[in-house]
Amino acid sequence: MENQILELEKKYWKAMETRDFDMVKNLTRFPCIVAGKDGIRSVDEPSFKKMFDSGQGSQLKVLDISEVESEIIGEDSAVIAYLIELNYGADGQKASGKCACTSTWVKENENWICAMHTESDLRK
Repeated sequence: MENQILELEKKYWKAMETRDFDMVKNLTRFPCIVAGKDGIRSVDEPSFKKMFDSGQGSQLKVLDISEVESEIIGEDSAVIAYLIELNYGADGQKASGKCACTSTWVKENENWICAMHTESDLRK
């Protein structure tokens, strides 16, 4: 089952790369808690859609996911942590970075969905 959680993370990131909002929406529990360099917030579906759409024109490419640690908490919950290396860009500007990410996945109506996600930029 731990491999299943990693595959869900990869599916989520692939949907972010390809700008597939329907897939991202189907993998997200709303409201979803998000924590990162912009702070902590609980995001409902309309707010999430607005955030997603604000990234139009930007590119994201996952280069690597490594150092994966995951744990199944019970039949309907799991946590995962990993390092991710990304290329991203907008308006002709390109950059890369590495983050430590965590996600909490819960099973609702026989589907696994992400209830919380964090990203912490790593020092270079």
